[in-house]
Amino acid sequence: MTKQDRDLTALIGSRICHDLISPLGAIGNGVELLQLSGMGDSPEMALIAESVTNANLRIRFFRVAFGAANEGQSLSEKEIRAVLAPGVDGRKIKIDWQPAGDLPRTEVKLAFLALQCFESAMPWGGQLTVTRTDERWQMSAQGERLNINPDLWGLLSEAKPDLEVPPAHVHFALIRPELQRQDRTAMVQIADQSISLTF
Repeated sequence: MTKQDRDLTALIGSRICHDLISPLGAIGNGVELLQLSGMGDSPEMALIAESVTNANLRIRFFRVAFGAANEGQSLSEKEIRAVLAPGVDGRKIKIDWQPAGDLPRTEVKLAFLALQCFESAMPWGGQLTVTRTDERWQMSAQGERLNINPDLWGLLSEAKPDLEVPPAHVHFALIRPELQRQDRTAMVQIADQSISLTF
């Protein structure tokens, strides 16, 4: 099996994100031109501008989480923080991203996939702290209300070929193969109001 065969999902993700970024950028430029011409002061135009910003943030996030990540590639701290910055993308979790400096893209890909698992489990919001010590990642979240699906969280450490994973939760199914590619294992601890993930 070739390397491309093993990671076709990531190649497809990269291709889709790449093809969507250009038209979204063009729409954003068009909105800016309309605003500069004095035609952009309406609530409708503000909604369009906000939606374009939201779409750009999500595409940039998805490009890291679902796209191809090769050994030797890195992501700058500035780029990571820009994608995770609170904004209009609808994210309800407050993220305390503590790793500093440029980081291996493969590791950030895993962290972004895991972040989506936390978002799924915390639809009412909460606080997530992300740390990295000696290439070991720790993600700890607290929220007053959690929505935990034990079967999906179990996918991080155990293959369950008969489990049907809905499209909205595909990130749960993608983490374990990525962990295996990086020779890592995940440890999950879930309590009434907290979730901890180490990999």
